[in-house]
Amino acid sequence: MTHHHLAATPQTVHWGRFWSELPPVMTVAPGDRVTIQTFSGREELLPAEGSGMTVAPELREILAAGLPRVAHLLTGPVAIEGAMPGDVLKVEIERVELGADWGFNLVRPASGTLPGEFPVSQSAVSLIPIDREAKTCRLPWGATLPLAPFFGVMGVAPAPEWGEITSIQPRQHGGNMDLKLLTEGATLYLPVQTEGALFSCGDGHGCQGDGEVCITALETALTGTFRFDLLKAGDTAIDHPRAETKDELISMGFHASLDTALQIALRQMIAMIRERVGITETEAYQLCSLAADFAVTQSVNQEKGVHGRLRKSILETGRAGG
Repeated sequence: MTHHHLAATPQTVHWGRFWSELPPVMTVAPGDRVTIQTFSGREELLPAEGSGMTVAPELREILAAGLPRVAHLLTGPVAIEGAMPGDVLKVEIERVELGADWGFNLVRPASGTLPGEFPVSQSAVSLIPIDREAKTCRLPWGATLPLAPFFGVMGVAPAPEWGEITSIQPRQHGGNMDLKLLTEGATLYLPVQTEGALFSCGDGHGCQGDGEVCITALETALTGTFRFDLLKAGDTAIDHPRAETKDELISMGFHASLDTALQIALRQMIAMIRERVGITETEAYQLCSLAADFAVTQSVNQEKGVHGRLRKSILETGRAGG
């Protein structure tokens, strides 16, 4: 096992896309760890000099590089040796560190969960100071929020026939999932759709409520340490991202319709239950109604998200066998 470090530079970042033909900036072996640096923010969102908030020179260098810009600033992709379509990329999120003493929250009048209800004159960017040691942020009106940092965007390249996919929309490859449960200690599973998997991440969030209703969270710089492993085709197979923590199973569904996103997340949870205990599909469906919690992950990324949560301890009493 090797521990790699991937700094965010004009040579290692790209803006807003997942694509099977995007060349990897690093190749690692299954079992390796990679510490990946990410940044957020464009020129118009940076704090001014004298504000008491510091803009990293690396971010200024990236912004000055003239790279084509679409959506999120991502670091990667990282290729995993031996990854092939049909495999599952297991991503253990071992550490998530705050990378700046500031973040921002942005309201876009034509976007979000209430488009058109906040006119241009009310458009707002709040620059928010972060206390990295205390893991808190202070809002402009004085409230202090605890931070639980996570990456809003984590994903692999889509299948070649999909071409380029914007990082705005979460899909089967992952992407802009905005799931606040994917913080330090969680494990993410992504279906591999192209050779090498090609993992990229970014869109660091210091904190976020389920729904991310105004279109942004506390957008900030993060550095994450990930361990990558491969589950080979034949041993396991998944067709949507899924995750788990020490205590919970987490399913996900993405669709323009929240109803359909919920149905996908529910079907995924039923499948996850049946992989672990020998109960019928109907019994798993009933268990979801009795014990699983489903929530809106985000309602603002065109493809909306719903996630389900189920305590693993409930399955420990499940009967084994067919």
